[in-house]
Amino acid sequence: MLPHKTGYLTITGKRVTPFGVKYTLNVPNKEVQTSLNSLFINYLTRQITEKLKFQDRLYEMLDKPDLDGFKDALSSLFASIPYSNFTNSKLPEYEGYYASVIYAYLASTGLDLIPEDITNLGRMDLTVKLEGKVFIFEFKLAEKATGNALKQIKEKRYWEKYQDAESVYLVGIEFSREKRNVVGYEWEEV
Repeated sequence: MLPHKTGYLTITGKRVTPFGVKYTLNVPNKEVQTSLNSLFINYLTRQITEKLKFQDRLYEMLDKPDLDGFKDALSSLFASIPYSNFTNSKLPEYEGYYASVIYAYLASTGLDLIPEDITNLGRMDLTVKLEGKVFIFEFKLAEKATGNALKQIKEKRYWEKYQDAESVYLVGIEFSREKRNVVGYEWEEV
């Protein structure tokens, strides 16, 4: 009987447990994935009207590639998240919050993303693939620029997994809990 399409999700598995029936769900196609990621963006940032502007800009900066422009787009994105979103919320105190916002925006563009991409020496926070280009991202929390994010990518030699790609870009981004924005940003092509 499986799989069964429910419209937005496809049921690919069913398991009966003592606590009830548990279903395994998958996204059936790119259009639905894009729509769901837009929903996550709205939840994480409450930016309904600005969403498309940032999606287009982030995609465009990676497509060129213009990684200095990508930094400016990220800074603008995080600056536009209303301060009231942070009231009584501990989310911005964690690296995962910033990574999730970036992931949701990039995923909503339909890019090929690999979160927590594993190598023989560690785990990259995010890998983005776009037409022969590979972008390896490492995120850190720091109150001022330290260079530790890019340093980790280089020390762990994360790019070796993708050395057959046409171009590989290493991008280290540091976020401040206090400023709730980018405070350190370094990149290089290998």
